[in-house]
Amino acid sequence: MRQNQARRMALLDAAIDVLAREGARGLTFRAVDAQAGVPGGTTSNYFANRDDLLTQAGTRIYEHMQPDVATMAKSLEGPRDRERVTGLMHDLVERIGAYSVGYLALLELRLEATRRPALRAVLTEQVKANVDANVEYHLGTGLPGDATTVELLYLAMNWLIVERLTLPGVFTEARLRELVDGAVERIVPAG
Repeated sequence: MRQNQARRMALLDAAIDVLAREGARGLTFRAVDAQAGVPGGTTSNYFANRDDLLTQAGTRIYEHMQPDVATMAKSLEGPRDRERVTGLMHDLVERIGAYSVGYLALLELRLEATRRPALRAVLTEQVKANVDANVEYHLGTGLPGDATTVELLYLAMNWLIVERLTLPGVFTEARLRELVDGAVERIVPAG
């Protein structure tokens, strides 16, 4: 396998684009080569097989979705109350919405994981680690609520994001903001 990390990352990003646009069935080495604008056969030099490509694309999506240092620092500004959580949830919805290609590709990977045990294991580990990190961060920074609060927010925000990205006509942007506010109000304890 080739070791040029910059090329590998570019191929993974191209795979994410193909997944979001064509779905898992459309993800072929040729499609990734075409999306990345590289000579035919390049992707096969970097990934052992399609399962390897799918798995590494899933990992790459999570790398892109992680908030940057400035976002994390901003999340610690001000009081640790329900209003802060509401702001964080709005920021989350906007940040993920800005990387809609990655989120849509992740949805495709989740569906494909129902048919591929190895991919399911990798995604399960990544999602569980993500949820655990969110619980640890929430509790460690003194935000209101407990682990269940974070898990319920995770589930509510994920489905809200799915609606926003897949069927944007169901709710207006104003209504989505109201729904984020309402979810936090109902899930996160006051004071």
